[in-house]
Amino acid sequence: MNKLLIVLGLLLTVVACKTEDKKVEEQAIEKEVVKYTSVGKEISADAAKSTLEMAETYRAMTIGDTISTKLIGTVDEVCQSKGCWMKIDLKDGHQVMVKFKDYGFFMPKDIAGQEVIMYGKAYINEVPVDEQRHYAEDAGKSAEEIAAIIEPKKTFSFEADGVLLKGE
Repeated sequence: MNKLLIVLGLLLTVVACKTEDKKVEEQAIEKEVVKYTSVGKEISADAAKSTLEMAETYRAMTIGDTISTKLIGTVDEVCQSKGCWMKIDLKDGHQVMVKFKDYGFFMPKDIAGQEVIMYGKAYINEVPVDEQRHYAEDAGKSAEEIAAIIEPKKTFSFEADGVLLKGE
């Protein structure tokens, strides 16, 4: 009987003293360092609107409205003459026509498909036929495509003060 009490006492001691070892796993998440090339006015990469957020902003605007904002997006095309404009895909079927403040800087001509962050003024613009044809010519469009431009077009526009071009 003493043996039974001793075994029972040891068993109770083991069960009572058993504590669950809760392990807190710490994951060291390394922050990815993204390198950017700055063009124009120096800007930071933080707090940029996504293309979907910007598409909503543009839909709420009318011709003549202007807002200061920062946008992150992917370059669709660039002026092949001298890099004096670029188009950003909004991923909703629209593009943003980007020009650079006071033609103070230009973008490399080979950045289609690359990510950029821009700070400047977003606005809605009505582009006349002659200006549309000029941009089509800069983009290397055919004579037939240029001749097919026959009416003014409402566009989502952006005048960038500075651009960050994501490095590889």
